[in-house]
Amino acid sequence: MISTAIRVARVGSAAELAAAVLMMLGYPGLMAAALVPSAPAFAAAAAVTYLADLYLHRKGSRLIALLGKVRAGLSTRFLVRELLLILLLARLDLSQEPVFYAAIACFTVFFGLQAPHGALVTLIGKRRQMPVVTRNVDLASRLRIPDAPPRRLLSRATVKMLHLDLAAVVGLLVSAVTDSEAAGFAGIGVTLGLGTLYVLVLVPHLRAKRLPPKADKVLGTVSAWLREYRPQTVLYFSGSDDSAYQVNMWLETMEQMESRPLVILRERTVLEKMAPTSVPVVCVPGGVHLMNMDLSMVRVALYCANVGKNIHLLRVPTMKHVFIGHGDSDKLASVNPFSKVYDEVWTAGRAGRDRYAIADVGIRDEDIVEVGRPQLAPISTSQGTPAGRIATVLYAPTWEGWDDNPGNTSLLLAGENIVKRLVAADPPVRVLYKPHPFTGTRSAKAGAAHRRITALIKKAAAQRAADPRFTADPASEAKAKTELTRLKARLDGLSLAFDERADEAVTSRDGIVDVRKHQEAARLRAEWNEAYWRSFPSFEHRVITGAGPRLYDCFNASEAMVSDISSVVSDFIASGKPYAVADSAELGAEEFRRQNTAVRAAVILTNSAAELDQLLDAVGNPAADPLAKDRKELKEYLLGPDEPTSLEQFDTAVTDLALKAEARNVGQESHASAADSAVGAAPDDATELPKDAKGVTAG
Repeated sequence: MISTAIRVARVGSAAELAAAVLMMLGYPGLMAAALVPSAPAFAAAAAVTYLADLYLHRKGSRLIALLGKVRAGLSTRFLVRELLLILLLARLDLSQEPVFYAAIACFTVFFGLQAPHGALVTLIGKRRQMPVVTRNVDLASRLRIPDAPPRRLLSRATVKMLHLDLAAVVGLLVSAVTDSEAAGFAGIGVTLGLGTLYVLVLVPHLRAKRLPPKADKVLGTVSAWLREYRPQTVLYFSGSDDSAYQVNMWLETMEQMESRPLVILRERTVLEKMAPTSVPVVCVPGGVHLMNMDLSMVRVALYCANVGKNIHLLRVPTMKHVFIGHGDSDKLASVNPFSKVYDEVWTAGRAGRDRYAIADVGIRDEDIVEVGRPQLAPISTSQGTPAGRIATVLYAPTWEGWDDNPGNTSLLLAGENIVKRLVAADPPVRVLYKPHPFTGTRSAKAGAAHRRITALIKKAAAQRAADPRFTADPASEAKAKTELTRLKARLDGLSLAFDERADEAVTSRDGIVDVRKHQEAARLRAEWNEAYWRSFPSFEHRVITGAGPRLYDCFNASEAMVSDISSVVSDFIASGKPYAVADSAELGAEEFRRQNTAVRAAVILTNSAAELDQLLDAVGNPAADPLAKDRKELKEYLLGPDEPTSLEQFDTAVTDLALKAEARNVGQESHASAADSAVGAAPDDATELPKDAKGVTAG
């Protein structure tokens, strides 16, 4: 029942729900205590409302936003509590006392202070907001960007300001209980004094010397830096913060490419979720600002998502535009007709080319270039199950998508059957469950299925831990956990992340990644990943969410995978290992293979998952695997040849397209010069009509 209430209220936990209920009940309690009247009861109810409200704010509960939408926002809640305190004082026959009028004056003045306080906080935030936010761009030597105001002044400023009334509330309650007006006046003085001081402390931060330069100067400085750096290839991305992984997957490739790279983002929230990189990054939220930036030296622009804001860069004719996507699968998104706007579309292998031909959405075959998948380099190829441990099967379903098509994900119809059969397999296997990070964000049913699957895996893990057939090595695991702690401390000590207390102006000024630290962090993350797999028994079922270990690390730790139609399948094929794909829409194996290239070498699962035995047989006896040859052929068809490497193919494609862009620009300059010469050679009266023509016109 509690879990149902949590889902309906869409709060994070039972504690959050309890805090919300207590806060809601606290206000009727305040009114009842004021009417009785009872100062102790009022104090108890006030304490509940204060603490519950503060807890919900610290948790970032969505209920806080909902209360604001129904006109029960934070300021209203504080005002109601203060008015009820005035009512309590009146009911206690203190309405003729000076402290009563002082209380009214206090809360009136205190709420009057909210306006200048809110205005100052908003103005400081707006004035310190940069038109362009950067990383790995040297602005410090070019612009005077002062330090940010102390974070404690601006973080949760409204919450802090309103809570200053606590001194007056406590003082007045003490006065009501003890009949001593001194406590009331003292509390009122503290509240008004601190409120006034808070406003006055904010004022100096609006002085010009404490603010970043104006937008035109910042934009001019960034354009000057661009002219010096002369980027040749741009990775462009726009999207929600949840889609930051789409640009993150390309960062390592951008670092390794031969061309001089630049990343252009359009949303600040994406920049905040962006992985550390040594590539220069420019976040330009304003379309006009982007269109006015000097990008004349860029020859190739790469797009990893089809979004409306792409038009702001697509309009630049001096560069060639390429859609590279954020995965290669048989989903409709991989053959989006929008792709016609690009000069070229780059696919991993021949399959991508054929996919566009079959879809017939207007992409010309000569505009498609096969470049492999440079991101797949970390995926190790099939080696069989290591000696001394049982095989591992990864279940990596995709999310529910934007509609209710049953073929989107196996979670809803097949997920529990898949997991039940895997945990009951004989010979036994270890199950790793790594769902898509978007799982449950749109569909409550998908979220519920995810929770049931998680419970199944945890229950099976507990049963296996108690099974005498499986023996753990506590000493080795404890050592690995100690190593994880050590490695995490070292990673944290590298301070690759920016100071949370800094605002975007300061992070732009100081946001230069130390390349040595960046490389050291990559090495430490690899060590962390290796220690992670040793930190628990090799037979233990595991639910893996969050940033680490990454999906490819799970590939390498597994001997087989079960998934859905998504780029996950195409990527896993690079390993050469057996895999199964769920036909959740129950198209039938033949039709499913016809529609989805990536499953041609897969075990096809119905929603009962009865076919999993075929996958488990292939894992247990690789020599007798009937699909091994098909997987090898499909790998080349989907992902291209192993030689030259994907990165080499990618670099070649960038170089070739840059030459085309340069040739086009030279041709345009030649045409412009020829046109100018023609105009210059024309007679002065060339614009006049011939005499006969004049006569005809006149007549």
